[in-house]
Amino acid sequence: MNRENAWTTYEEADIKALEGLCKEYKDFLSNGKTERECVTQSIELAKKAGYQDLEELIKNQTPLKAGSKVYRTWMEKTIALFQIGEDAIEDGLNILGAHIDSPRLDLKQNPLYEDTEMALLDTHYYGGVKKYQWVTLPMALHGVVVKKDGTKVNICIGEKDEDPVMGITDLLFIYQENRCRRRKCDRRRRDLNVLMEANIKGEKKSSKKQCTVFDKKWIEEKILSPK
Repeated sequence: MNRENAWTTYEEADIKALEGLCKEYKDFLSNGKTERECVTQSIELAKKAGYQDLEELIKNQTPLKAGSKVYRTWMEKTIALFQIGEDAIEDGLNILGAHIDSPRLDLKQNPLYEDTEMALLDTHYYGGVKKYQWVTLPMALHGVVVKKDGTKVNICIGEKDEDPVMGITDLLFIYQENRCRRRKCDRRRRDLNVLMEANIKGEKKSSKKQCTVFDKKWIEEKILSPK
């Protein structure tokens, strides 16, 4: 069967619409590095489309009717959207499901350690990542910090030009010995630990610990107490 190339059927307006859709999709992926960030974006899109928070409607005792559009989140990492139909729910539902896939490296519960005068973060990979693709690249830190008073602070370090970046150290592939053998065995999972800071100037410090992570004042000003 001869299938026609879809690109040959597009008009100029179709191509522009496709480019706009692709840009929106890329922006969504770029801004949604974790489940929570994806759900936050989904809520914004849902509100623009006329969806209301089901929790607020229940709180205000607002009844639902045919045509109502509502959403509900769970643990800030899952979202469900509903359009209320005219028929009784016993007659059935039309369900469309999708999962949020966020391949990443998760920090372990006590990740910080020191090795060869370098501060490192112990990680565990998630999402079936190919280990060799994550080394020698600038990385960003995304997450949530819950302070002692219960307030939550969203963390995002490394996406802006002025932010510090982290990374996993390794020799570039062209400088490695036994390249063919290394390609087969891949990088060991336990070696995917993130470098936070190193004493690159060779300065001796009075403390027994030679390295520290980001400056405490910088963390307090930029993260925990942002303006």
